[in-house]
Amino acid sequence: MSTVLRTLRNLRKAGLRDAAHQMQHIGDTKAGTLIAIDRYGNKYFENFSDELPLRTRWVDYKDYELDPSHIEPGWHAWISYMVDKPPTEDPLLQTNVRSWETPDHRPNYTQTRGAFKPYSTVKPKLNTWTPVVAQRG
Repeated sequence: MSTVLRTLRNLRKAGLRDAAHQMQHIGDTKAGTLIAIDRYGNKYFENFSDELPLRTRWVDYKDYELDPSHIEPGWHAWISYMVDKPPTEDPLLQTNVRSWETPDHRPNYTQTRGAFKPYSTVKPKLNTWTPVVAQRG
């Protein structure tokens, strides 16, 4: 959470529409320079002057499901402060899609019905009992 003065300053810099969008989706107002937009439509920002250390980079997701798997590996390295240059400026990270990567985004299905469920290949140790009804007579 930010102070009232910082919120008003960011409201003046970002504008009313962007500030309302940020308050609804990330819960804070931030103003910074747009670094780039990735192939999924996510916007990456940076601001060194007004933000706290290690909070100077942030992403505005295109979809409003805040799933970290929507970030490409190069952008993840940049937003996590593993590299200094964004992937648009770093020649090692500009390789785009490698042969072993999936060309389209595959969402993370954890805690959904589409999650991977392992199956057992081991023979069960206990046999289930099936009752047999005999005729009385």
